[in-house]
Amino acid sequence: MRAITYTEYGAPDVLQLAEVAKPTPNEDQVLVRIHAASVNPLDWHFMRGTPYLIRVQSGLRRPKAARLGVDVAGQVEAVGKNVTRFQPGDEVFGACKGAFAEYGCAAERALVLKPASVTFEQAATVPVAALTALQGLRDKGQIQPGQKTLINGASGGVGTFALQIAKVLGAEVTGVCSTRNVNMVRSVGADHVVDYTQEDFTKSGQRYDLILDAIGNHSLTDTRHALTTKGTLVLVGGPDNGHWLGPLTGVLRVVVSSWFTSQKLRPFLAHLGKDDLMVMRGFLEDGKVTPVIDRSYLLSDVPEAIRYLEEGHARGKVVITM
Repeated sequence: MRAITYTEYGAPDVLQLAEVAKPTPNEDQVLVRIHAASVNPLDWHFMRGTPYLIRVQSGLRRPKAARLGVDVAGQVEAVGKNVTRFQPGDEVFGACKGAFAEYGCAAERALVLKPASVTFEQAATVPVAALTALQGLRDKGQIQPGQKTLINGASGGVGTFALQIAKVLGAEVTGVCSTRNVNMVRSVGADHVVDYTQEDFTKSGQRYDLILDAIGNHSLTDTRHALTTKGTLVLVGGPDNGHWLGPLTGVLRVVVSSWFTSQKLRPFLAHLGKDDLMVMRGFLEDGKVTPVIDRSYLLSDVPEAIRYLEEGHARGKVVITM
């Protein structure tokens, strides 16, 4: 089968399309014939091996795993002997290591059935970005109906899901984006839009009960000025802040600052699992959430897809099709 592989850290040029052995599922796994995958920032962090702290997990000098990709949607090809929820032919989506390939093995608990009304490409956008938005708003942000909620980075992968999920959960939602994305952000449900090229939300005087920050492009002090006195900041992304700790530098700053304020400052990393995939499945099936897809690339063009995502201007999700 064809798969994207890499044997050294670096720019997208280190990625190669290669012929590799078709995987065999173990007793608790599902073999998926992959129809679509999607690209996330974590893919290019692992590709580049930065921040260097991640190399403790991924390999100090070179990557331990030769494959990239997590988000996946496809059709079940075979199942392990302990698998009870799926059978060959089922259409599924979820998380799978090495998703930039024609086939992949996923844990049974990491997949759910794809709604018939949703395309493989749409389903593949969901796992990392949508669960980050859902868990950030619901679990870390403890969002409540009627709360004034701001999404910084509203036009990105996490942001477009966060806008829609916040509306489903009953919030009054403001999205922050650039001029070219204002209409798109309104179209996916924002009650209010702040064009950051014209206005700085941290200096407007408006206060929010909850801010979900998917970019981290303001100082913590400035962002806190946009919170109510007992408001909550959920930090799900941030600038690299150097090659060693990267976004972790900002996370540490948030943790320390939270000791000295009545505001709730909560850094956050999503976890992928069946229960929340089922929640998103319901939102998709009911038409409450619609994935926003910016561009689709072929498997052979994964390096170009990651290069585009790294530029930071993607509107919604970037999808890989087989």
